[in-house]
Amino acid sequence: MPGAAAAAAAAVGGSRRCTQHAEGHAAVLAIGTANPANIVLQADFADHHFGLSNCDHLTELKDKMKRICHKSAIEKRYFHLDDELLRAHPEFIDKNLPSLDARVGIVATEVPKLAESAARKAITEWGRSANDITHLIFSTYSGCCAPSADLQLASLLGLHPSVSRTILNLHGCSGGGRALQLAKELAENNQSSRILVACSELTLICFSGPDQSNIVSHGLFGDGASAVIVGAGPLDSSERPLFEMVAASQTTIPGTGHAFGMQVASGGIDFHLSIQVPMLITQNIQQCLLDAFHSIGKVDPNWNDLFWAVHPGGRAILDNIEGVLKLQPWKLDASRHVLSEYGNMSGATIAFVLDELRRRLDKEENKKHDPEWGIMLAFGPGITIETMVLRAPVPCGLKEN
Repeated sequence: MPGAAAAAAAAVGGSRRCTQHAEGHAAVLAIGTANPANIVLQADFADHHFGLSNCDHLTELKDKMKRICHKSAIEKRYFHLDDELLRAHPEFIDKNLPSLDARVGIVATEVPKLAESAARKAITEWGRSANDITHLIFSTYSGCCAPSADLQLASLLGLHPSVSRTILNLHGCSGGGRALQLAKELAENNQSSRILVACSELTLICFSGPDQSNIVSHGLFGDGASAVIVGAGPLDSSERPLFEMVAASQTTIPGTGHAFGMQVASGGIDFHLSIQVPMLITQNIQQCLLDAFHSIGKVDPNWNDLFWAVHPGGRAILDNIEGVLKLQPWKLDASRHVLSEYGNMSGATIAFVLDELRRRLDKEENKKHDPEWGIMLAFGPGITIETMVLRAPVPCGLKEN
């Protein structure tokens, strides 16, 4: 065998799969986040968006977007798309013009690069080598090519050739929750495994000039990437569990496929987001929560005794959940903070919320009053609800069951 081929074979050899179960529940061991450099203030977004799209003459539609932005509870968002890029690709403005190839060509490079920034932060916090990652799960709605973003990210990070990769595509806002549930199952069923969960989204793939069908989504979504390291015991002495992942489930609300969806077209990805989405989630959320806690033997928990990591799909979703569950006003503060500072970054957003929540729980003045149990919720096309029961570990490690 030629020398180069022999070296490649040696590098590839040595699968690290393990069929032994791990000890206890999986845990979040580190979190990293990243955003593009370009910031747009929400108060300026309508002017910015209509100006970029040469649509300032649509005054009635522009006023409607200004009202949406004003009520959104969003202060700013981050975008890869800027004036220079749009000048180079004027076809992005008109979704009736073929532009998918150009969009995919950009996101194929930029989505993994943004994920790399978040992943390197998570790996640094984790404190171990990237070579110790055994599995990679990558979620995005922004990619339509192969080799896909998971392989690109593995290459950028220098992961071992035997890393087990999974790509989740077009799961939308529930992608982060779905990826974390898969990571939990992998960690608990493969002793010593360490899973990197990466989510990266660029709205460039679905940007277009404003019309009645898209101004709500254009007024909510931003760009961002997140990375989470997940593993189960035995933990290394250097590893610090942030959240124990106790139980997880996925529920699809029957007959709601019309309410939220995405379609790849020649002009990019078309979003369909019904104004019914907050109501549909609200009508079903309590049963999902009860089912999740019943699965671990906890009946009728007090919702205000929990900590909350809820995907901030929009202000109405958070307001409705707070109302139907009669939550104290501060219970969704982590979600509201992320919505304010970043907007809705689709599947990447839930890790931003977990990151903000752990900072709040880490504050010394709150230590004596921190809830032990918590919940993570993410919502996506279907309508799909991802639910995960979390537990805050004691400083020395995971609690016993």
